[in-house]
Amino acid sequence: MLQKADGENRGQMQIVSVDELLPDDHLLRKMEAVIDWSFIYPLVDEKYSADTGRPSLEPVALVKMAVIQYMFGIRSMRQTVKEIEVNNAYRWFL
Repeated sequence: MLQKADGENRGQMQIVSVDELLPDDHLLRKMEAVIDWSFIYPLVDEKYSADTGRPSLEPVALVKMAVIQYMFGIRSMRQTVKEIEVNNAYRWFL
């Protein structure tokens, strides 16, 4: 029997891991498997202070955001941040 969707189920809670939402053959999953991002930490270590200023942002996440922007042709960092808010693949990558 055909039923009309009424949107009442949108408020339902469901526990799902972000890893389950990303297909095994997604480009970002393949990149994550072959790139060791730890090389970034020694490059930026002297730029971060442990005792002054605001808490720092994760340097690897910042580089990955730029990679997402370049790989997917997003024109601005502001738009990239908006895309990350709604794209599960981007969120998994970060």
